[in-house]
Amino acid sequence: MKEPKNPWRKNEIWDEAIEKLRAIVLKTELVEAQKWGGEVYTLNNKNVIGIGGFKNYFALWFFNGVFLKDEAKVLVNANEGVTKSLRQWRFSDVAELDEKLILRYINEAIANEKAGLSVKPEKKEAMKCDFFQAALDNNKVLKTALEQLTPFKQKEYWEYMVTAKQEKTKVSRLEKITPMILEGKGFNDKYRK
Repeated sequence: MKEPKNPWRKNEIWDEAIEKLRAIVLKTELVEAQKWGGEVYTLNNKNVIGIGGFKNYFALWFFNGVFLKDEAKVLVNANEGVTKSLRQWRFSDVAELDEKLILRYINEAIANEKAGLSVKPEKKEAMKCDFFQAALDNNKVLKTALEQLTPFKQKEYWEYMVTAKQEKTKVSRLEKITPMILEGKGFNDKYRK
């Protein structure tokens, strides 16, 4: 049986370089794992680093790289404005692999993980729909049924109601979802397998 293609290796030109990088990483206490189809290295089941090859470079990325000192100025934010904590160290040639420097960065990342440094996801403000809230307050059975659903399914219903602008739309939507909620169904369950 053929081994599945690693999505983090866009082509085979970096295979040798990635294996050398992997050998450096394996000199640390990190544990190799397969996540999202690629190599991720963890400490106590927490993602610390990953490696992969792309079209024009291969990279070592630090899941909480924002906390690294980066004295050698080698780290980049791969998606400025979107990525909060992940940082990449990109290489375009196997000769760029400085084992001592790479190990220094990895060991700092391990120390940061042990210290519990991480960027917490921003909590989104809860959606408010006075019409839906009033309907729930007036129908305890409906409210209880909604509360029995998973938070994800509850959110689907809130989003559906929040996006209704006109009163008649709110009324028709409430009529549509009430039996679904009472049956314990999620709003989009019919599309899930």
